[in-house]
Amino acid sequence: MRAVVQRVASASVEVEGRLVSEIGPGLLVLVGLHESDTDADADYVCRKVLNMRLFPNENTGKGWDLNVMQKKYGVLLVSQFTLYGILKGNKPDFHVAMPPQKAKPFYGSLVDKFRKSYNPDAIKDGVFGALMKVNLVNDGPVTMQLDSSQSSKNTNEAVGES
Repeated sequence: MRAVVQRVASASVEVEGRLVSEIGPGLLVLVGLHESDTDADADYVCRKVLNMRLFPNENTGKGWDLNVMQKKYGVLLVSQFTLYGILKGNKPDFHVAMPPQKAKPFYGSLVDKFRKSYNPDAIKDGVFGALMKVNLVNDGPVTMQLDSSQSSKNTNEAVGES
């Protein structure tokens, strides 16, 4: 699983000219599902995203101190299979992305994991499979990329646990 995490002042998703989700300050998370992703990948991404210390602590003056939950900010999840696109010549190929019939329920379970791990009302998402317009005001800008399989494999080898 691949997540591109952006710290935002605000973000929203429109489908067919209709606003479907919006957050104020928080994280916009673009989520790409790989064909081999499992629940362990979803658990890893959920845990890492919610605990990333991407926000300043005004009380201590530390710049990279607090996570989205400590700030009580929103998280907007947007499915984006193109994160697993590779170019063959000049044409994108998405063969390693999870097929839509499997990806839709898997993405739904990822959204549920986020809602169960944090405040359900703070977790928003787009419309799976729809042509979406994603609007954001990047704060910083701060953008982090997170890959579950590479990170979890490295962690397993380094410490012998997941």
